[in-house]
Amino acid sequence: MGRKPLIWLYILSDYFSSLLAWYCLYMFRKVVIEGQTLYPTLPFQDSQFFVGLIVVPQIWLLLHYISGTYVDLYRKSRLQELVKTVFVLLIGTLIIFFLLLLDDRVRRYSDYYLTFFVLYACEFCFTFSGRILLLNQTKVYLRKKKAGFNTLLIGSNQNANEIYEEFSALNNEFGYKFLGYIKLNGDTQNKLTTELKELGKLGDLEQVVHKYGIEETIIAIESNEHHQLNDIINQLADKNVYIRIIPDMYDILSGTTKMNSIVGEAFIEIPPSLLTEWQLITKRWFDVVSSVLALIVTSPLLVYVAVKIKLSSKGPIFYTQERLGHYGIPFHILKFRSMYTDAEQHGPRLATDGDPRITPIGKWIRKYRIDELPQFINVIMGEMSIVGPRAERRFFADQIVQKAPYYKHIFKVKPGITSLGMVKYGYASTVDEMVKRLKYDIIYIENMSIVMDFKIIVYTVMTVIYGRGK
Repeated sequence: MGRKPLIWLYILSDYFSSLLAWYCLYMFRKVVIEGQTLYPTLPFQDSQFFVGLIVVPQIWLLLHYISGTYVDLYRKSRLQELVKTVFVLLIGTLIIFFLLLLDDRVRRYSDYYLTFFVLYACEFCFTFSGRILLLNQTKVYLRKKKAGFNTLLIGSNQNANEIYEEFSALNNEFGYKFLGYIKLNGDTQNKLTTELKELGKLGDLEQVVHKYGIEETIIAIESNEHHQLNDIINQLADKNVYIRIIPDMYDILSGTTKMNSIVGEAFIEIPPSLLTEWQLITKRWFDVVSSVLALIVTSPLLVYVAVKIKLSSKGPIFYTQERLGHYGIPFHILKFRSMYTDAEQHGPRLATDGDPRITPIGKWIRKYRIDELPQFINVIMGEMSIVGPRAERRFFADQIVQKAPYYKHIFKVKPGITSLGMVKYGYASTVDEMVKRLKYDIIYIENMSIVMDFKIIVYTVMTVIYGRGK
């Protein structure tokens, strides 16, 4: 079964589990707590019961969504899902108890504790039972090779062969579908090179990932090949793939190695996303809500600036330009036009102090960064975030990569309206200055958090208030 249908089954299972748990709680309250007889108890005559049928499932589905539950089921660990279910249900039970149950009339105060416990117990039993059935089914699909992850082995010598033999013997439990390997050195003959296809050389890595739809890469190189590790990671940095690296003893002792299962190899893991699912969802909700509010609050200013731009020089009010976004996918950024329409008739150029291409109104809106406000629309559309590395044009991005190959790491996250680089360094007038600013963007993506985003937003607001832009 496909991944999306399985997720929808997961959602339906949670939905009907919440309905069943609410019905059982209602019957418990009527029969045990209120002392009514079983058969005359008709929940369909109680308005509170119907309110619960509508409200309670929505609360549960929202909580599960925010916690990052509804993601690829084939990557889920049953033990981790058990732990997450326990904690999310505890939070949800508290919310429902205080919203819908605390005002119930009871004979004894202890009845409140019983109500809370029964709601939690019913919700857990029904919810986790449905989930474990679906998760067990995903494991069956993996073992029967009806599903899996397109996997590329990087390396062909002893380490790579041992990894291939180990996972081949595990009956596809981890879902790795080995499509082939990339050879680094030598012409070794072993089980790996005999059974798998050589898909290319190291220089072909990006093309191989794109051509074969690679989702997992396992880097199993020898000690004398470690100098190529940075090159491999940089080539994969802007790709939506999991990177797993076979560690050496130094990596194990330094604590960078993760072992998610007692079966199989321990890896240094580099996921395609730097945030957990619940952090990504929280950041997205924050982006959307903040952007809508920002556009509403600044609407008088937006209208005023639009009129001034239209009156000050010929050309459109807004300026669109192709930039590189998440995973290097191009999108069109939206800004207030701050330059004359023929500003780049001689090719792309970065803005400098006293740039004659900037219009009179453009100098003012750039100083206070008002030209960036329309980008809130890009945020609402999901192309940008409020906080993230600055989106660049491919023309300049290619030049930065030549000087700093690790630049591709910024494509792991969505570009932002503001960033740590903009706060600490500001606008760049040359490619060399872009490379210097890049250091702060790399620091940001390695330390991403909601708290970090909030601090950057505060500093950005101060920059706008004091007009430190250019």
